[in-house]
Amino acid sequence: MNDETQKAWNTGAAKANAAYQGTRRNILINPITRLEGHGKIDIFLDDKGDVERAYLQVPELRGFEVFSIGRPAEDMPQITSRICGVCPTAHHMAATKALDDLYQVEPTPAGRKIRELVYSAFTLEDHALHFFVLGGPDFIVGPDAPPGERNIVGVIQKVGLEAGKKVISMRRRIREITSYFGGKVVHPVLGLPGGVSKALKPEDLPKFRELARDGIEFAEWTLSIFRQIVLANPDYVKMILSDAYTHKTCYMGQVDEQNRVNFYDGKLRVVDCDGREVCKFAAQEYRDYVAEHVEPWSYMKFTFLKPRGWKGFVEGPDSSIYAVGPLARLNAADGMATPKAQAAYEEFFKTLGGKPVHHTLATHWARVIEMVYAAERLEELINDPDITNPDVRRIPTCIPKVGMGVVEAPRGTLFHHYETDEKGLIRMANMVVATGNNASRIAMSVERAAKSLIKGGHVTEGLLNRVEMAFRAYDPCLGCATHTLPGHMPLIASIYNTQRQLVHRLEQD
Repeated sequence: MNDETQKAWNTGAAKANAAYQGTRRNILINPITRLEGHGKIDIFLDDKGDVERAYLQVPELRGFEVFSIGRPAEDMPQITSRICGVCPTAHHMAATKALDDLYQVEPTPAGRKIRELVYSAFTLEDHALHFFVLGGPDFIVGPDAPPGERNIVGVIQKVGLEAGKKVISMRRRIREITSYFGGKVVHPVLGLPGGVSKALKPEDLPKFRELARDGIEFAEWTLSIFRQIVLANPDYVKMILSDAYTHKTCYMGQVDEQNRVNFYDGKLRVVDCDGREVCKFAAQEYRDYVAEHVEPWSYMKFTFLKPRGWKGFVEGPDSSIYAVGPLARLNAADGMATPKAQAAYEEFFKTLGGKPVHHTLATHWARVIEMVYAAERLEELINDPDITNPDVRRIPTCIPKVGMGVVEAPRGTLFHHYETDEKGLIRMANMVVATGNNASRIAMSVERAAKSLIKGGHVTEGLLNRVEMAFRAYDPCLGCATHTLPGHMPLIASIYNTQRQLVHRLEQD
């Protein structure tokens, strides 16, 4: 190290150490729990013990877009399903739809309906996972219960062993649909450009029809549990409606031609905080409406509405921040496409004072309504005459160039975008995932909850869990949400001495 470098180091170390000595009290929630991926919450208190700032930080970096480069485009449904073990079917289906666009091939009617059949089953099962295992314990067991009880075991103790068996059994049975068509649940091999790899045999129809009927009963039973445990509890309702978990932003969701919720296909509709339509666009137009912003404190990128521009983490009529996911889908749509779900949809908005609903914790209720829709849609598709047609794939003939696909993952809107060379090898891949689309609002939600709940330096484990509930409602998948940015990623390196004093800090924005 030369003299100039040593001088710069000493100066930097002195400034950093002085800043460290003046740092106000810090609360660190690390790791945050009951989600996919890794994250932490940094809460900084002022001299009064109130929250000055709070950050949800995602410290992991993944590069699926980068190591997809050079791979054959048709490998993408299998590559991208490895991003997440919780929602592999979402990435698999978005990738498959992107290949349809890439090869300019329309799936056969049977192939398309099998895809949606599998996707409806996946959404039903995934929503059940979150309600009973990830987010539900905060309500079923209680937000202030000991951490060791806020889990599926605690849920079973609260709802009863038979109810617990029902949840586990139903989730296993629903996953059999994915296994039947895709060979396995976690990383299915199902989607191909122009269709699917396997037809439904007529002799297998009866068991799937029974499963669909049981799925509807299960979804309605789950909705009844939500009414009994959550809506019947005044304290829970008060918490849902509180300012601590409320943000007035825009909302995005995929809708059909009648502006009804659709998980598999349709156009993306965005409404503002007053429920007015802002825009409506196809997957191929996403770059005109969605852009990403980078902050130096997280590997997760923050999306916003491109026509409005990045205005920071602000809400209100002019905000460019939007939410995706169950609550956003219900806000962005004019209704549901199945009768039982439509009735639940109407009850939801009537109870909460009309559209749109801005209460983040109401996402749990919206998620259960979507379970009803997914089960009903599953039954519609399994009884469709086309579902057993053996013609399940149309072979593509076009030379691939650019393809984009979108589905509504359980967590929200998921975009896949591929570009290939003349040999069909990936030269560019981009994925804007549900948690990335929610990132801006999640950051706001965590800080709002922390500022509302932590006062005067009074901190309990239960209060910190209530802060975590602000992000947990979004059912985030941080493994999906951390990807690459052209150029380089923001990086902060902090160096501490043996007394844990900060002596130097390096930043790359």
